[in-house]
Amino acid sequence: MKACERLIKYAKIHTASAGDGEKTPSTERQFDLANILADEMKSIGMTDVSVDENCYVYGKIKADKGYENVTPIGFLSHVDTVPDFPGDNVKPRVIENYGGGDIKLGESDRILSPADFPHLKDMMGKTLIVTDGTTVLGADDKAGIAEIMTAAERIISEKIPHGQISVCFCPDEEIGHGASLLDLETFGAKLGYTVDGGALCDIEYENFNAAGAEVTFRGFNVHPGSAKNVMINASLLAMEFNSMLPSADVPSKTEGYEGFFHLTDMKGDVQSASLSYIIRDHDKNTFEARKKCMEHIAKTMNEKYGDGAVTLVIREQYRNMIEMVKPHIEVVEKAFSAAKKCGLTPTASPIRGGTDGAQLSFRGLPCPNLPTGSYGHHGPYEHAVCEEMDVCVDLIVNIVREYASDVQ
Repeated sequence: MKACERLIKYAKIHTASAGDGEKTPSTERQFDLANILADEMKSIGMTDVSVDENCYVYGKIKADKGYENVTPIGFLSHVDTVPDFPGDNVKPRVIENYGGGDIKLGESDRILSPADFPHLKDMMGKTLIVTDGTTVLGADDKAGIAEIMTAAERIISEKIPHGQISVCFCPDEEIGHGASLLDLETFGAKLGYTVDGGALCDIEYENFNAAGAEVTFRGFNVHPGSAKNVMINASLLAMEFNSMLPSADVPSKTEGYEGFFHLTDMKGDVQSASLSYIIRDHDKNTFEARKKCMEHIAKTMNEKYGDGAVTLVIREQYRNMIEMVKPHIEVVEKAFSAAKKCGLTPTASPIRGGTDGAQLSFRGLPCPNLPTGSYGHHGPYEHAVCEEMDVCVDLIVNIVREYASDVQ
């Protein structure tokens, strides 16, 4: 089975996680795909296959005779889809020999257009998988799952020489918990690769340092007719707080290595209000400066309006994996070499987000990120390119060959 065929099969299974989940997995429906994958892994000849109580799917391809001393490597993807756009009743549509123009997405009023996604201009003649405009496709990260499964099937059926290969499919990556309960001993790899990227040539081993900030505001509510010098409007405090952040440091005005403050949620009235932010920056020192900026604004406003008017809580989320990958840079070098053998010109692009690989790298499993040939994630414009997915399968197989070549 080809990777794109697997993607279509997996995409139809509803696996969205839930941000308010108090357990792992955050949604029981993630087990639906996990159990299907476990059965499929067994059917293609993988061993040590299991699904644990937290919805982590494990499996191995044991080392060939004579390759037992090759560094054990692993490949990982996540089963959940983003919770903030519909992920049920997904209806993938295949467009063969794409003509390069606009694509009307089902009966919706949404258009997948090269004007919004310029890379589509380079996809003429290729086969695309798109949505009907009402759901995500789920290529993030079911494309990665499909590519790992297809590569594993090839390695076994074509008897490609290999050391031990470990596979894990994780739950709840989209809500930041994907790697937290992964059992590294069960996984059994020394180096790993998440298959959770996008553009074909991008091999990623830098990601944002990340934190979340919750800011609450306490007002003082009296009748507006007698409010002079008495009322403190909590919603206006929230607006003032946000206005004191750098106005250009937002996602819509930054790119590459530029960080940002991102207001994700707001609510309030006169008596109380709250703002939720995520804070992102690749540079560790600038990241710390961003947190201090928020702390300084809170301090300044409390001096102005009284202690307790503003309460700021900042929680660390993940860190830039580069500091853990650099000491094991061979994990990147082998991916670059494998990509060149696929005819690609690989680039090291910074991830403007995070992956399970960030958490895993800090847990002792250096884990850069590989592309999936899918684009427009987290919304109805998500799409995958079948020919690029095939190349991603070749990339995984070539990485396996790179490690196996160490014994020759």
